[in-house]
This record gives sequence, C-alpha cells and structure tokens, in this order.
Amino acid sequence: MRARTAVLCSVADQGVAALTNILVLVAAARLSTVTDFARFSAVYLVFTVLLGVSGAYTGQPLVLKRGAGEETRGACRSAVTFTVLGAAVLGAPLAAVCVLVPGDTARALMTLGLVLPVVLGQDAVRYAFSTLQMPHLALTSDLLRLACVLGVLLAQDHGASPARLIALWGLSALPALLLSAALLHRATAGAPVRLRPMLRRGHLGQRFTVEFGVGNATSQLSVLGLGAVGNPLLVGALRGATTLFGPLNVLYTSATSFGPPLLGRIGDERRRVRATAVLAAVLAATAGLWATVLALLPDTAGRELLGDTWPTAAALLPATGSQYAAMAVGTCGLLALRMLDPRTTLSIQVVFSLTAVAFLAGGYVIGGVPGAAWGLFLGSLCKAVATWTRVARLRRRGPAPVQPVSADALPSAP
Repeated sequence: MRARTAVLCSVADQGVAALTNILVLVAAARLSTVTDFARFSAVYLVFTVLLGVSGAYTGQPLVLKRGAGEETRGACRSAVTFTVLGAAVLGAPLAAVCVLVPGDTARALMTLGLVLPVVLGQDAVRYAFSTLQMPHLALTSDLLRLACVLGVLLAQDHGASPARLIALWGLSALPALLLSAALLHRATAGAPVRLRPMLRRGHLGQRFTVEFGVGNATSQLSVLGLGAVGNPLLVGALRGATTLFGPLNVLYTSATSFGPPLLGRIGDERRRVRATAVLAAVLAATAGLWATVLALLPDTAGRELLGDTWPTAAALLPATGSQYAAMAVGTCGLLALRMLDPRTTLSIQVVFSLTAVAFLAGGYVIGGVPGAAWGLFLGSLCKAVATWTRVARLRRRGPAPVQPVSADALPSAP
C-alpha cells in the first residue's frame, strides 16, 4: 500500500474508533436515566483504563516492530492471542465476584467481565493490522463495529439498564472481531504463536504499562486531591476545559500508538526524526487553532457544550490551549524516543509527571484555579524540552547496537 493511502486509512481508522466511543456515550445518555448513566459511565471508565493497559502492554510494543517477515507476523498473532486470553483471565473473576454483589453497578461490572475478551481482542487486532501496514483492514473492521453498535443501541427503548447497555455494546463488537480474526489469520498464516516472551521480565509492555499508569494516574489523582483539600470547583473547571480538547487527545494517542509503523516506512533515521519534528509542529499548531476556535465561541454555544461549567472552563482556555500545544511537542518527542531507544522513555515519564504535579500544586497556591492550569502547562513544557533534548543526545550518540524493534528480546531495564 502506498504511504499516502496508508496514512489516510490510519487517520480515518482512528477517527472512526474515536467516533464510536463518543457515540456510545451519547446513545447511552439518551437511553438512560441520570442515575443509570452515571453507573454506565463508571463502568465504561473501568473499561477505558483496562483498554489503556492492554494497549500499553501488547499494542505499543507491537507497533515498534518493522517489516512483514515471519517474526513480525508471529508477533501479531501472539499479541492478539495474549490479549484475548488475558482479558478472559481478568474478566472471569471480575464477573464471578460481581455476581455475588447486589446493585446495578455490580451487574454492569459483571457484564463487562464477560464481554472483555471481545472488546479488548477487537482493539488488539487494530494494532496488528497497523504493524503489518494494513490499516485499511483495521478501518474496515472499525466501520463494521460502528454500524453494529449504533444499530443495536438505537433499537433500544429508553430506560435500559446499565448491564443491558454494556452487554449490547460489548457483543456488538463480536462481528468486527470475527472479521478481523479471519483477515489476520489469512495475513499471518503459518506464523508461530509465542506467548511466553510476553511474560518475561524485560518485555517492553511492562515499561509502557508503568508509563501509562504514571502518566494518567498522577495527573488525575493530583487534580482530585487538590479538589478535596482545596477548592472543589478546581476539578470541574479543569475537567471541563480538558473535555473541550478531547479531539486532540485522540490525535495524541493515535500518534503514540499507531505512528511508528507509518514513520517506519522512512528508511533513514535522521529523516524519521525530522518527520516526527514536523508532526510535532503540525499538532502544536492544531492545538493553537483549536484553542482559538473555542475562545471565539459565543457564550450560548459554550453553555450548550458544558452548561454552567462553561464560564470557568472558558477562562482557562489560554492556559489549557498552551498546555496542549506543549503536550503535542512532548508526545512526538516520546514517539521519536520510542523509535530510537524505547528504554529511555520511562524515566522521563516518571520524573516529569511528578514535576507536573508539583507545578499544578504550586500554581494553585499562587494563583488559584488559573494558576493550577498554568502549572500544568509548565509541566508539559518541561517534559517536551526534556524529550527532545534526549532525542538530540541519542542522535549524536548514533544508532544503538540493538534494534529497538525486537521488543521481546530486549534485556530488562510511556
């Protein structure tokens, strides 16, 4: 497949996947009472965390592999098999425990445990197709999933229970999973399945899972903590402002998770790093443009989006827009590091996630909620500078003697 077509298919696939998640929440909100939607959202948040862990452990190391030889094809089969089996091992006890607990939330969690292999397996195949440089197959699968989930949910009556919605949402991914599995089996026929290397110490997924936990947990918990001990409005204001930048979160996640196979088409290391720097500039400019569009929204349109939270969120748009521009540069810096030497990113994630928390707290003490938002910007800016400084050092040092794409063979150390 030509590079331009592959890029278009990959971008379209990320858009379809993101649109599916958004429309699922919209449909659930329209079908549920306020209380039931809160329960559905809580369970869906659990799934989101598990999805992130799954992508970090199996998906992100997989997309660092290059070529379409037997080793890569076997890694794709192994990653999907490992994800489905791991989801079953995790989902079965979750369902068994929750079946003994009363309440609608417990029943919804039980249902999530039962459908977990389906939804995580379907997502894992997307990484496999990206690694094999077949994003058009991932796009086909995700379009089928979008059609199935919307068709099933829109056929429901108002008042559907959270457990029923979770079951319908999960099982609607089954046709896409079956189609994806058939296409993947055809593309990787004869390649061996090896699960043991994915459990060995030193598997890159272990590092990326820690990065995911550090990068996501520290910022979320610090905001909640400041809201608990300080001003509770802090949580709503920052969450409202970041919600407005949801489309950019999708772009950044896609760049980290699905960028390596596309950039891997560039044979020269210097040109790959240069292309990543161009991507950073494009994403940063996009963040600035998006912040400008939001700032120009009429007050009535803003209230349609966020209700009474709009005035406080709108006041944070300059800081949040600046933060997302810095995040674009930092995200692409991490992407460049993962292609140069994926073992270098964990220390940066840990150190600068804690730095962001310190800036958040310090900014809140100095300037209240706006100060906290600018503190998050400073944390993201420092992380961006650190990542590209490390990229420059690695480029001066020259290529590493061990290819970073052989993730499972690396010795033990987002």
